[in-house]
Amino acid sequence: MNETLHYLLMVNHLAFQKALLMGIRDTNLTLGQPKILDYLRDHDGAVQKEIAAACYIEPATLTSILSGMENKNLIVRRMQGNNRRSLYVYLTKQGKELAKQVESEFCRIEEHALREFSDEERALLNDFLIRIKDSFEKKEDL
Repeated sequence: MNETLHYLLMVNHLAFQKALLMGIRDTNLTLGQPKILDYLRDHDGAVQKEIAAACYIEPATLTSILSGMENKNLIVRRMQGNNRRSLYVYLTKQGKELAKQVESEFCRIEEHALREFSDEERALLNDFLIRIKDSFEKKEDL
């Protein structure tokens, strides 16, 4: 196969995802749950709309994922005041512990993937990936 950008991004994403799932196989987390735990680790008490946008998940899909996480006692959803339209999502104690484990696994995989990169190369790669992400967020170009 050729080494086009789309191919390399796809292959690296799948390799990262496979390594993550192998590293957390004992947690019973499903595919979308680690990134939500990771997001809530820094944004505990976020509204579902914010989580969906930050994790690039459709709101209906997020609702389903959160239900599974609630059933596993990883999160709780609460209204604030009388606002029934906005549910705030909080990590439980068990969710916080699992979020730390997921963070550790993300760090381990990143370190493995970037082990032959210098600090300068790591910074450049990060900058390039941010620029690609920013380009996609400018939807008027597509």
